[in-house]
Amino acid sequence: MTDIIIHCAVALLLPPLLLGVIGKTKAAFAGRVGAPYLQPYFDLIKLFRKGSVFSETTTWVFRAGPLITLSAALIAVLLIPLGRHVAPLSFSGDLILFAYLFGLSRFFTTIAALDTGSSFEGMGAAREVTFSCLAEPTLFFSLLTLARISKSLSLSTILTHPTPAIWLAAGASMLLLVGALFITLLAENSRIPFDDPNTHLELTMIHEVMVLDHSGPAFGIILYGAALKLFILGAVFVNIAFPVATGNALLDWGIFIVAMLVLAVAIGVVESVMARLRLVRVPQLLVGATILSAFAMLLVLR
Repeated sequence: MTDIIIHCAVALLLPPLLLGVIGKTKAAFAGRVGAPYLQPYFDLIKLFRKGSVFSETTTWVFRAGPLITLSAALIAVLLIPLGRHVAPLSFSGDLILFAYLFGLSRFFTTIAALDTGSSFEGMGAAREVTFSCLAEPTLFFSLLTLARISKSLSLSTILTHPTPAIWLAAGASMLLLVGALFITLLAENSRIPFDDPNTHLELTMIHEVMVLDHSGPAFGIILYGAALKLFILGAVFVNIAFPVATGNALLDWGIFIVAMLVLAVAIGVVESVMARLRLVRVPQLLVGATILSAFAMLLVLR
């Protein structure tokens, strides 16, 4: 029960801090002081205190989009083990539910953007769907490879199975998986080099263009849902890349939180040293990630 309470508390409170660490890292590389680590929390509180404005051209789909997206993410985070601790919800085949929750989230984000009738948001929705078709196979190949290694279809077993011994036995496959998952992590969360969450008025943006018409609490829900998605995929990455377990529950929780913060710093470093890719280059990088995960599967199946 204690682990479930800590799991829920960490999953609900930590995601905005990751955005704060990324922003602080980018500011440090740029020679600026930057916003406080807790700035994302302040932004969310400010948005939830505001009123919402809805266009008369929108329907219930536009209002339901952020709520369904956040609900899907909240269910998904209950399926993911954090560190060496099993998830509160775990059953054989839950990785399929996990994948469909992400699909449901993307579907409602997309149709909410289309519901506005804006050609600009329609453009972003088209890009989001196109690039997600290239990013999702990487996640599937990675999970199936880990399922093959762990001989289980439960995420709790799949993601807690990697250990230093597994890395020694299947190091090449694990390295390929870590590289592919990091690329997918950046793409799925609209981070540089695929997208820039800090830009809102450029024709090259993908995800951010779909949420331009949201305001107030609805926009706050979208921002929190995006932070939660970063946390979920980050937890998947950390479980595979840093399979450290001490046997002490509280110490393992601390290691997991530190690993997530280190991952946020790594994302900030990548965003500081790289420019956003041209749109024509994005599919090439996503296909490259799929090839990496496919090779990882082949190495496991041989």
